[in-house]
Order: sequence, then structure tokens, then C-alpha cells
Amino acid sequence: MKLLHANDKRGQHAASWYEATCATPTRPTLETEITHDVCVIGAGFTGLSAALELAKNGTSVAVLDAHRVGWGASGRNGGQLGSGFNQDQRSLQESLGLENARTLWRFSEEAKQFVHDLSAEHHFDVEYKPGIVSALHKAKFLPHLQEYCQFMQKEYHYDALEALDRNALNERVRSDDYHGGAIDHGAGHIHPLKFALGMASAAEKSGASIFEMSEVIRIEPLQQSSGYRVVTSQGSVLCEKIVLATNGYLDDLKPEVNRWIMPINNFIVVTEPLGDLATQLLPKDNAIADSRFVVNYYRRVDNDRLLFGGGENYSYRFPDSIDGIVRKAMLGIFPELEQAKIDYAWGGTLAITRSRLPYASELSKGVYTAGGFSGHGVALAGFYGRSIAKHIQGDTESFDLLSTLPTKPFPGGAALRPALLAVAMTGYSWLDKI
Repeated sequence: MKLLHANDKRGQHAASWYEATCATPTRPTLETEITHDVCVIGAGFTGLSAALELAKNGTSVAVLDAHRVGWGASGRNGGQLGSGFNQDQRSLQESLGLENARTLWRFSEEAKQFVHDLSAEHHFDVEYKPGIVSALHKAKFLPHLQEYCQFMQKEYHYDALEALDRNALNERVRSDDYHGGAIDHGAGHIHPLKFALGMASAAEKSGASIFEMSEVIRIEPLQQSSGYRVVTSQGSVLCEKIVLATNGYLDDLKPEVNRWIMPINNFIVVTEPLGDLATQLLPKDNAIADSRFVVNYYRRVDNDRLLFGGGENYSYRFPDSIDGIVRKAMLGIFPELEQAKIDYAWGGTLAITRSRLPYASELSKGVYTAGGFSGHGVALAGFYGRSIAKHIQGDTESFDLLSTLPTKPFPGGAALRPALLAVAMTGYSWLDKI
């Protein structure tokens, strides 16, 4: 069974709070053979940003999605627009050297700014609110985080990262579970489905063609030219280049990529309106991500609801009770919510790499891919898509560096990899309890 069809109804967005709070216009299905310079497979952040960059610079581009625009992780994630990569800058300096680490930091800052600039330019509201708090569930982590805030200020001139002692953290997160942390004033949270839909509209205005309900079955090299035929169940695209932007939903379309990125499932709930209790628990309306290996992340939405994400699994199927899994994590942070009803509960598939640095590659001539954003895709996925587009159009700086970031393939074959990952993740999650 394909992940594309394992847990959701065909062509329907997840029954999330996001889907309930914005319009999701339908787009046509590809039913003929068409010709474009580039075919983008996947209408999430990566694919849409690539399509937008290509189209606005005169390249003809078609985008195909098996379901709907923003249907995958792009439209159902936690909405945290974070800074940097899923390795801190000191680690990146040690592995890549100072110059490359600083370039990656610049890229990550440009990635956040891209969201703001695009939203302003095309007048769509992503409901941005500033501030992401890193909350530490172990006191021993606090000195390291305080040192890191000083390091970022000194070495990267990043003044937006502020260390918080236990009392200062309690002013932002009213939970006895935490011992301190930090707030990144330069990060924040958005409505991710609104961003995906806005980006799709901007790409179409620039000339891109977007097709929904157009699942790609295979990719065929053309015998008489250097291009490809991208075949769907009802049509096809003749093109010179391909952007494979499926992330965790790749399935077996390009099996060689599965060695480098691994899909995992994550789960989110949104409570009923909590009234004043929501403000009592999160007085400053920041987003929160805690220090557990299996991260709890949460924020207020609709002013007085709590959106809470937590729990993972590594099989194709979502659990029978998403509510039960996430509620247990939520009550560990906020026992005051024991009687709160859950109005929305959904799951989604993201992708990770072994190094937690995204994987990007030109797999073969003219066939590009990027994925494995490891929880940082709200900012980075769009930047990676734009970098692929720039590489196609001759500007190679960003993609050339991104495609050399160190990672290792997952061990084992297709059947063994998820089992090995589950064992490893279970071990790490036990460390959270020590």
C-alpha cells in the first residue's frame, strides 16, 4: 500500500483545524498530454516554491499532485516557522566549517523572510504571530542553551534569541514540567495551509499550471530526446526537467531516494475553545517546542483553542486513536486540560534523514529532489524548492551547497528500515523519561 492512500480519503484534505478555517479551491485533473519545460511532482511548499520561481522567470511549468494543493505535510503541520536547521550552528561549524555554516544560517534567515515577503507581495494572510519558545524538560539542559544564546549573538550577530530562566519561562508557559528555556523572537507561527494555498495562487498568476487528483504513476525517459514523460492515470507531461517534491509521500516513484529519507507519522489535536484558560496557560501567545526527543509542540489558535502536537509512529497506518495518543502528551504538560474536549485530531507524514539535515540531489540529468526537512520544513522546504528552480535557471550557489550537506543512508532494505527506525526512536524516547 502507498502512503499516499494509507490514511486519508482520496482528494480530501485531512479533517484538521486548518482545513476548517480556510477555503480550499479545487483545480483541474490532468486528462491530456501536455508539454512544459519543467514538471513539478507534489504541490506542497517545496514544489510550489519551485513552480513560482520558475514561472515568474519565464519557464513553463506544470505542477501535479495526487490529491490537493497543500494536502500533505505542508498543509497539516504544526505551523512553526523556525530558525536554522535541525542541527545547531555550533554543530554545523564543526562538521562544515565556519564559512559554510554561516552561509547556511543566511539561507535559513532568507527562508523565513521568503514567507513574509511572499505573503505581503500577494496579499494573503498567513496569520503570523512572533515568538517560538524552546522549553527544557530537564534542568541540566539550561546552561548549554544559555551558552548557545550567547554564541549566536557573538558569532552570528543574532540578537533575537533570549535565554529564559524558570520564572521567565513561566511567564510564557504555565507548566511545572519545564525548568527554563529560550525564546526566538525572530521565529514565529503561521497557518501553513493558507501559506500553501497562497503560494499556489501566486504561482498560477505567474503562469504555472497546477493539476490536482493527478497521481504520477511512472517517469519515462524519452528515447528520441533528453527529456521525460511524466505519466499520470489520465494524462502525461512531456518535459525537459523534473522536480520531485513529494517528501514523505514518495513511495516507490524513485526508490533510490528511500535510502536517504524516511517517512514518519506525527499527530496533532485542537481543543474546544478554552476561554480564559488558554490565556492562563500561554499568556504571550507564543509557539512552544520542548526539548524531548519526541517533541511536544503547541500554540494557541482561534485565540482560545490549544493546538497540540505530539507522538509518532513509523508504520504506514495512523493509530486508531490519535486523540488518545496526543491527549496523554498534552496532559503531561497541562493537567488542567483533563476535561477539555478535542474538536480536531489528525495525522500527517513528514520525513527525516539520519543527520536531520535535508537531503537534496540532482538524481540524474534534469531530475531534482529535496526532502527530509526533519521538522523544519515550514521555512526550509520553500527555500529548497526555490534553490532547485534557481539551479535549473543557472544560479547554482544555494543548491550546490545544500546538495552537499552530510547525511548517511538508512541501513537495511525497504522492509527493514522502518523497523530499525522504530527501535532507535523508542530508545531515544526512553531517554526523555530518565
